[in-house]
Amino acid sequence: MINHSLSDITVDTWVQGGPLTLSNLVGSVVLIEVFQVNCPGCFIYSLPKAIGLHEKYHDKGLVVIGLATAFEDYDKNTLENLQKLVETGEVIGQTYKALSQHGMLSQGKLPWKMPFAVGMDRVVAENEPVTDERVLRYAREFLPEFENFSDEQKKSVLQQVKHYLEQKSMKAETFECFALQGTPSCILFDRKGQLKDVSFGQIEHKQAMVEHFLAEK
Repeated sequence: MINHSLSDITVDTWVQGGPLTLSNLVGSVVLIEVFQVNCPGCFIYSLPKAIGLHEKYHDKGLVVIGLATAFEDYDKNTLENLQKLVETGEVIGQTYKALSQHGMLSQGKLPWKMPFAVGMDRVVAENEPVTDERVLRYAREFLPEFENFSDEQKKSVLQQVKHYLEQKSMKAETFECFALQGTPSCILFDRKGQLKDVSFGQIEHKQAMVEHFLAEK
């Protein structure tokens, strides 16, 4: 587990329910729900689950925060589109397409709102050169099992990582700090503000983990 605390969550702009000083949330169990505006799975599966957890456990000491990030589609995963989402329910891109196909929109918009604080990850220009050392470091950070791969698998992974880094024009600070693998992801802190879980996808295990850490005093 990465040794991080609540203060390592970087929120560039609060669009709802903020600003919050995350270090002041020690004493609560804190679930950071990380999503992208242009991420259908976030809206079909993960965010509704996070809303359900907020509604069930908010009075018992759970604080849920929605954190929009961007590790791809930088023209769509923007602060402007996040603000439209929060203020009007407007969704864009692949999210709009998928939710329309599933019949999950009302008059073309999201029929529900996030009832918790929502912010935007700090996304800045990526200026670090793509060296072999950086490619290897990135592969090891995001794939803990990398050293167990065969030589052929390692070579393939490094080629993919190099290609990804070469076209990566921006970097999202919280996303990279916690070595997230994609969206939806969640970051869970216990009542002491200590990091307890970082997971990609895995919707179903969230409730059990939240209950476990809420029970700790």
